[in-house]
Amino acid sequence: MHPTFSVHPSKISIQNMLLFSLLSFLLLWNTALAGEPPAKQDQPEPHLANIRQLTFSGKNAEAYFSAEGNRLVYQSTLEPDGKTLRSCYQIYIMDLDGTNVRRVSLGLGGSTCGYFFPGGRRVLFSSTHIMSQFCPPAPERTERYRWALDDYDIFSMNIGGRDLQRLTSAQGYDAEATISPDGKRIVFTSIRDGDLDVYTMDIDGKNLKRLTQEVGYDGGAFFSPDNKRIVYRAHHPKTDEDLKAYRDLLSQNLVEPSNLEIFIMNADGSDKIQVTHNGRSNFAPFFAQDGKRIIYSSNLSTPPDHQGRPSFHLHIINEDGTHPEQITFNGHFNSFPMFSPDGKQVVWSSDRNAANPKEFNIFLADWVP
Repeated sequence: MHPTFSVHPSKISIQNMLLFSLLSFLLLWNTALAGEPPAKQDQPEPHLANIRQLTFSGKNAEAYFSAEGNRLVYQSTLEPDGKTLRSCYQIYIMDLDGTNVRRVSLGLGGSTCGYFFPGGRRVLFSSTHIMSQFCPPAPERTERYRWALDDYDIFSMNIGGRDLQRLTSAQGYDAEATISPDGKRIVFTSIRDGDLDVYTMDIDGKNLKRLTQEVGYDGGAFFSPDNKRIVYRAHHPKTDEDLKAYRDLLSQNLVEPSNLEIFIMNADGSDKIQVTHNGRSNFAPFFAQDGKRIIYSSNLSTPPDHQGRPSFHLHIINEDGTHPEQITFNGHFNSFPMFSPDGKQVVWSSDRNAANPKEFNIFLADWVP
């Protein structure tokens, strides 16, 4: 999620808060943090050891490991000089100690959803630079959270900033793209058929296949370690009123999900299974290395009668929806988790330790089963 988000800092109900990314980075917290009291940073997090902060300024999110486990690709508003702040995201890579930062996107338009190809020499990302060299305009602020479906296309680029290749050219939103561990398929979200659905294609953009057909938002997808399944987040309107509202907003290139649940399906789109059933905002799911558990972000720990902005924390759950467990407890926002290829580390984005109320950073920790 992977797109860029903004929210109005007024009172927003839990049912209408999202992400991500979203995304996600999120990306959802870009303008909503001002005025919040600092969160306590001393609660134990027994599954996380040797926590390291890798970025220290700006908005940093959606950090994902290379297949070799030695670098991260992420999106940020801070340029490698450590001084220049952008108003929208670009894609960067860095080593696991936070050094050797390099921008790999063009620096034009807005970019999101970076992901390494196997081999670590190319990066996948989405960008709006074909439409405009400037950042996409933020959606009009309302009492309810709304996400703009900007005109992203999916590209790949050599990490040296060369050999840009355009993989999608459909009108509208193509983003939230990730790659199967075997390097054969890309999964992404698109509005090309009139709804927000999950698709796959070959890594050269050919052999497109639509995997979801339910009306509503489906996205933020990742393959399982064995390439056989896909985990994703979804919001499917349940009433005629909700369906009409969803379609009306979609016609304006906007989406306003009331909640997100986590789903699993086979890589061909068959056998869809709903994993969470809590009616909250559950997003940024990623398979554990064993392929049997899913780590994700949720506002589940926020009391239903809470007034104001809910907190988002990392949780883990079995693929059959059993044994949910909260992982993070510090900060107001924790999301976009990913396990390293060997399952020994986890990376995520958080506002813990933020030096200012509009900052969130990348953190890396050893995973304690």
